[in-house]
Amino acid sequence: MHQNTLWRRLLAEFLGTALLVTAVVGSGIMATTLSPNDVGLQLLENSVATAFALGALILTFGPVSGAHFNPVVSAADWFLGRRTRTGLTLKDLGGYGLAQAFGAIAGSILANLMFDLAPVTFSTKERAAGNLWLAESVAVVGLLLLIFALARSGRAAVAPAAVGAYIGAAYWFTSSTSFANPAVTIGRAFTDTFAGIAPASVPGFIIAQLAGLIVGVGLLLALYPTVGQTADQVVVEHPADDARTA
Repeated sequence: MHQNTLWRRLLAEFLGTALLVTAVVGSGIMATTLSPNDVGLQLLENSVATAFALGALILTFGPVSGAHFNPVVSAADWFLGRRTRTGLTLKDLGGYGLAQAFGAIAGSILANLMFDLAPVTFSTKERAAGNLWLAESVAVVGLLLLIFALARSGRAAVAPAAVGAYIGAAYWFTSSTSFANPAVTIGRAFTDTFAGIAPASVPGFIIAQLAGLIVGVGLLLALYPTVGQTADQVVVEHPADDARTA
């Protein structure tokens, strides 16, 4: 199997996360433009566009980096696969996290520019409440269970559709509209539009997402004790880096 160097995988994570946030923010702007008086319809338009975009992006970048686009997914992959050396290395994890965070910021800037807004418009939308933090933890737990269960059961090929469907649904069954991603949360602070989050609200969301990471990993180990053996197939199967297979 062809082996992908780390820089190529980091580029894929940067681009994939950037385009994901562009889809989230851009579709939110378009939704409020086309349906200015119906918040429910705005959310429907935003969630459908995001779900479809996420599935397409996983198909595009998955063969290169696994298409994590999410630091909690990468952290779980590192932790669960560290003993069997099937997951990310610690070096990989740091690189993935930075690529995802910077990609998310770039995605917000790109969406702002495409809709003729200032490149950076920090959000004023406060999202700080216990029920929202609980929702973020639940969203992350569900996402991790889905992704790693698919990998462990040999069904990683359906991850693009399954993950896109889950995120699309989680927009509706969580009070936070399921950010479920620290990098995306940071990126969405850079746009004062429908999908934005005030910078002051970002730490609370990230803490809740990390709590979901801990609970999700614990449940995975309880349900699938050997889940780490297939960490190299998260989100989809992807070639290993030279340093990991040496």
